Amino acid sequence: MNARIRPVDPDEADAPSQIAFSAKGHWNYPEHWLEIWRPQLTFTPDYFEENESWAAEADGAPVGFYTIQNRNGNAWIENLWVLPGYIGRGVGRRLFLHALSRSRQKGYLILQLEADPNALGFYERMGMRKIGERRSEVEGQPRILPVMEIELRELA
Repeated sequence: MNARIRPVDPDEADAPSQIAFSAKGHWNYPEHWLEIWRPQLTFTPDYFEENESWAAEADGAPVGFYTIQNRNGNAWIENLWVLPGYIGRGVGRRLFLHALSRSRQKGYLILQLEADPNALGFYERMGMRKIGERRSEVEGQPRILPVMEIELRELA
């Protein structure tokens, strides 16, 4: 899939919100859980003005995006979402590799994130390793979210 990577325009905040919500729904979570998570998956123009965010665009429309932040001196992917119809077509890989490149350009030595458990295999294939976990719960159901990282040294 040949998707163009470009900065997210804050005025298009609805599109990334729809992408995130659709992508989360792809994993067959209960509908009421998705509604609980809707505020976390809804982005405002201010969010994109305050956070470096990049979109993958196909046929003139965003089909995925990521946001990168500084967290404790490390690069941190706060969001990386791909529309379900584009999952498995290389869009997530392109976004992740772009995030690696941006993180290196900005001088970070480590890139980290907290993964949805369903995305663990993807991030492992991208070279990340699990360094911890964050425990949470939704409606009394325990959730264990892997915390992952990758070193950003240039390979010789």
